[in-house]
Amino acid sequence: QVQLVESGGGLVQAGGSLRLSCAASGRMFGTYAVGWFRQAPGKEREFVAAISWSSRDTTYADSMKGRFTISRDNAKNTVYLQVNSLKPEDTAVYLCAAERNLGAPRSRINDYDYWGQGTQVTVSS
Repeated sequence: QVQLVESGGGLVQAGGSLRLSCAASGRMFGTYAVGWFRQAPGKEREFVAAISWSSRDTTYADSMKGRFTISRDNAKNTVYLQVNSLKPEDTAVYLCAAERNLGAPRSRINDYDYWGQGTQVTVSS
């Protein structure tokens, strides 16, 4: 069982940056792949990025490449999402999710078993 808590969201002006954190509790977190997703009002949840248990592999949604960077620190049981050059269309609730997976990280919502509650990111123009 893994519990996830996101933090780091907030109100930021366009062009700014944020680093979101996903803190995990539970044993053997180092064997879990972790993904970040986001959901804007009235829109479906969409994949942002994911990272393998070892940090060796990462994958990004095509539209997120370049401005988003995912990383993790297993000693701290934490996964990060650095977001740069924020745009108003990045406004959404950002959620992290985890699955027990020793292979390549995956991008589908149904791949993940554990979810956090999300952190709100609001980008003003």
